[in-house]
Amino acid sequence: MQDPPEVNLALDAARFRSLEAGAENESVLVWESSVTVVVLGRSGVISRDVHEEACAADGVAILRRDSGGGAVLLAPGCINYSLLLSLKRHPELRHVRSSYRLILGCLIRALALPQLEVRGLSDLAIAERKVSGNAQRRGLRALLHHGTLLYALDPRLMEKYLKQPACQPDYRQGRCHTEFVGNLPLSAAQIQERLTLVLSSLPSAW
Repeated sequence: MQDPPEVNLALDAARFRSLEAGAENESVLVWESSVTVVVLGRSGVISRDVHEEACAADGVAILRRDSGGGAVLLAPGCINYSLLLSLKRHPELRHVRSSYRLILGCLIRALALPQLEVRGLSDLAIAERKVSGNAQRRGLRALLHHGTLLYALDPRLMEKYLKQPACQPDYRQGRCHTEFVGNLPLSAAQIQERLTLVLSSLPSAW
């Protein structure tokens, strides 16, 4: 049975603190939420980012993760992954832009979809539709990288529970969630198999 989203998010935060304090516990976590929840970035603001009334009416919990970035919707049809990596072991990840390029490049090769590409700083997209969002938190010793991979998520749920983000990549061009978000043409099993294979081999994969 899958742990609930709040447990996995708390586990990421605890592992980040441990790695930052000097532990050697690099780790990978891959999971999918069985319920619909909204997750704010570390500095997210509920009144700015979320349709609170809709969440309250439908019993959709509003959680917070330890990485940055905007609010996201987690639900069945969205696979989540997190990487806890040591910046001491992997100094090539110290620069924000290059760390995204390396990690997302590994995902593109693993998922093996010809049209999949990096857009903006931290998105993966197919035909100008976002299929993966990514965010990070970094300390002196530790890097926490969060990512989502959509394969069967109804973007109308995003429209219902999430406001338009205040900060948008240029390629979004002001599009609403339903016009901007897409899904990978892969099953959950295919994504998890390919994702687990590449994440278990980092950093040699880059």
